Amino acid sequence: MERSQVENERLRLMVFKSALELGKKVDEHLLNMYGLNKDDYTFIVPIEENFFQDGHLKVVIKDTVRGKNMFLLTDIGNYSIEYSIHGFINHASPNDLMAELKDGIGACNSHTKSINIIMPLLYNGRQHRKNGRENLSCGQSLYELDMNDSVKSIITFDAHDQGVEHAVRNLEFDNFFATNTILEQFIKDLSVEELKKLAFIAPDNGATGRRNVYLNSFNSKYIDREAGSFVKQRDFNKMVDGKNPITSHDYIGNNDLTGRTAIVVDDMISSGESMFDVIDELHKHNASHIYLITTYALFTKGIDKFNKYYEENKFDGLYTTNLSYIPDEYKDNKWIHVCDCSKQIAEIIYNIHNDLSISTILSDRSYPIKLLEKKFNNENL
Repeated sequence: MERSQVENERLRLMVFKSALELGKKVDEHLLNMYGLNKDDYTFIVPIEENFFQDGHLKVVIKDTVRGKNMFLLTDIGNYSIEYSIHGFINHASPNDLMAELKDGIGACNSHTKSINIIMPLLYNGRQHRKNGRENLSCGQSLYELDMNDSVKSIITFDAHDQGVEHAVRNLEFDNFFATNTILEQFIKDLSVEELKKLAFIAPDNGATGRRNVYLNSFNSKYIDREAGSFVKQRDFNKMVDGKNPITSHDYIGNNDLTGRTAIVVDDMISSGESMFDVIDELHKHNASHIYLITTYALFTKGIDKFNKYYEENKFDGLYTTNLSYIPDEYKDNKWIHVCDCSKQIAEIIYNIHNDLSISTILSDRSYPIKLLEKKFNNENL
């Protein structure tokens, strides 16, 4: 397909401060796809993001977007954005960043050809079902976007429960996974010996689907695979930090994991407390190596305990993505590996903009197996 100047001029990115680092990388990949020089061109539209002293905000677009296919990139999990309110310094919350996104949509309304929202970490994604008298907040936020005639699609990554897409009727809702991007780095880093015998572990019932995706991604003649799961028991009479505390983790699977590399898979790690329970239990079953894989490493209580566990050789590493904010000082630790998903986002944007299929980006299960075949064949040469 000819990548003409007309196509270039119809595509624009609105990148909010919350996703600026990721957005610049996406822009570079798009420039490479179109054969353009980053010194002469950018797909990013200049904007102003103004937080006023009373806490209100406003987004101002500083260039024309008339007739453009707009892709709005935000990270509602970025807690590093600061603003002043009545003399106090606040950190922007997901609610603030969601309000900012809506203001950006409003600034585009009636001018653009289409508005496509890229929100990797889905707003209120963990509140995907009702428990008693409470709002179904994720579904409501999607419904509000669905009611905006200018919004064409929502693009997210590893939604906590993809069933939330039923909250929308008119929008395109595409839920992508970073599996291949993570496994590309994971397979490269691990030794052949570590990869030969694997145990894929779900830390709770909700993670079994993701665990099975990774299990099937290693369907190779070179790999001896097995699966295990943990069942969480919670105290529903208490509430700690907005959650019912976990009273026990019960392991279901092979009791002897001697010689196996355990791979614990989940969509997100929040404080990490339940993951530490999983690590401790896997050691009781003699796992030789333990790796954690998660799309979103939120570290809501910091990383001191992760550092302690790593120094005590209780786990070997954590693989995650740059789809949501991680402080630079965290990234410097040897145990954390942040996999760059910017190229995948650029491919999604390019295909949608040019009305091309996105099915191979949604799910290409053959890629990890090809990487494994290559790694083991090179080892045998």
